[in-house]
Amino acid sequence: MRRERHIRRSDAILKSMKGTKPEQVVGESVTIGRRPYPVKQVGQVMTRQDRRDFSAGEVLRAMTQLGFTCRGLPRAAVPTRVLSPLQQASARLGIPVSYGTPGQWSE
Repeated sequence: MRRERHIRRSDAILKSMKGTKPEQVVGESVTIGRRPYPVKQVGQVMTRQDRRDFSAGEVLRAMTQLGFTCRGLPRAAVPTRVLSPLQQASARLGIPVSYGTPGQWSE
């Protein structure tokens, strides 16, 4: 019974989104009929409410429960340390760079 209700709701979503042109996806998305739609666009079409009236998380949870493929925000890349040209050359040679204190090398 519960599965049948999900199938009927899924069919209703497919019908509602059929004539809707997907906006550009820049965040979370829901794939409906091989097309990715922004989560807020799907929520607006399905609820007929303003996009400010619901969160993306609410739409993602509901669409996931109905069996749609949902994609979250891409994870941010781990920031890498930028090496100076001297540090890069030193790393290639396998010699650690030690800067020391000013005047350390003068005799």
